[in-house]
Amino acid sequence: MPCTYCAVMTAPTDTLFPAPTEEDRRLSALHALGLLDSEPEGAFDALVALTATRFDCPVSMLTLIDRNRQWIKAKFGTDLEETSRDVAFCDHTIRGDAPLVVTDAALDPRFADNPLVVGDPQIRFYAGAPIHVADGGERHAIGAICLIDDKPREMTAEQAETLTHIATVIEALIAARRAALEAVSIAESAQAQSRVLRRQERVFRQVERMSMIGSWRLDLGDESVTWSDGVYRIHELEPGTSPDLLSALDFYPPHDRATISDALTGTIESGAPYEVEVDFITAKGKRRRVRSRGELEVENGRAVAVIGVFQDVTDRYRVERKLRESASTDEVTRIANRAEFNRVLEAELQAARRGKPVVLVLIDLDHFKTTNDTYGHMAGDDVLRAIGQRLRAPFLNGSFAARLGGDEFALLLTDPELVADAPATIARLLELLRTPVQSKDDLLAVSGTIGSARPGPGVDTVGELMHAADIALYTAKRARRGTAHAFVAPGVAAVNR
Repeated sequence: MPCTYCAVMTAPTDTLFPAPTEEDRRLSALHALGLLDSEPEGAFDALVALTATRFDCPVSMLTLIDRNRQWIKAKFGTDLEETSRDVAFCDHTIRGDAPLVVTDAALDPRFADNPLVVGDPQIRFYAGAPIHVADGGERHAIGAICLIDDKPREMTAEQAETLTHIATVIEALIAARRAALEAVSIAESAQAQSRVLRRQERVFRQVERMSMIGSWRLDLGDESVTWSDGVYRIHELEPGTSPDLLSALDFYPPHDRATISDALTGTIESGAPYEVEVDFITAKGKRRRVRSRGELEVENGRAVAVIGVFQDVTDRYRVERKLRESASTDEVTRIANRAEFNRVLEAELQAARRGKPVVLVLIDLDHFKTTNDTYGHMAGDDVLRAIGQRLRAPFLNGSFAARLGGDEFALLLTDPELVADAPATIARLLELLRTPVQSKDDLLAVSGTIGSARPGPGVDTVGELMHAADIALYTAKRARRGTAHAFVAPGVAAVNR
């Protein structure tokens, strides 16, 4: 082991003092910031939340590595306050200058036995960029901005570079914060303090521009509203105008306007902070998605204002919507897939227990395999797409259609009139299914066989209702392809169509 300390003997009576190590200098720089065990600060909280949103990751943290512990300055998606240093992923991050990316901690020998991997919060993915501060002409890594997921995932070089940029912004914020503290401590020089504050303001403006975020304040005395430049930018307005509360609310569609108004009222009355995500229309008529957070400002025990942050999250929202749509939509027919069907069927069954009518219709295409074998899979896909369109015919009046897989489809009739006359509706659907499909080169004959069921005694769960409809479908197939059969409880005459 190398010697930790070194000293030069100048005389037999000299007193020897160990030279400070790099770790000693790093800890000194960290402690000088006054960040450890400090109160939450909005700028750091906003950046950490932005980081999680930007990467669509459930957990993001800004950590500081002390001598024996990892302390969390800002966090999103976790209640963790601190950990011991020996299990901290960020302790590895601060030992290098580039981001540390662990795609699957369970497979990484450095972390596979880590308590945070094998136990809660069961970390699998980690990505962290070191945070540096300058002190005495040296740069020291004091912590990291990191992303955590309980599922393995990859990170591209571009994403790693973006995480590094965010770390640079945090370093600027820390530098600005430190400069502001120093300015307070040397209040004798008003001119120097003014320069520091202007520098800090420029940094925060850069943060607002980078993160599409801004701050606002609602004065509870006269209901006047004050916006930062970032809020004006999101509204697509020139800075300078002073909107009142009603004018500010006019930028939201009616439903979302009520959501914002109720959130403000709730915070004013209860003192609890709020966070909402709503639709928004800019001064130029562009539809956006925004997140608003607010909390009370209290002076001398009296609420004087509501202050908060305002962020444009349109890009993240659109990506999430596309992902949700992709996860719930059948790729060929563009109607719902089986997973989405199961979710909707469960919801409709719950509504049926409260008296809402519903009929489950299962459809099997007749001789579809023969069509595929004879004309090819492209022609088969043409048939599937046509069936998907027919299951959304206007006469079905909002019924929910899904492809369960292969040549199997399902339809939920929920309109009271359609349910009341389900046999006629199904007969009309059978006729529609018999309409030939024009493929690229051929006119393809198609038809379908239908089994239907509705909730009732002994048919109360998803499994029971699906089983009942399957029985009816099998009965119709056995009788004749291209027909329909409705399930009825034993002892009641069956219905054939």
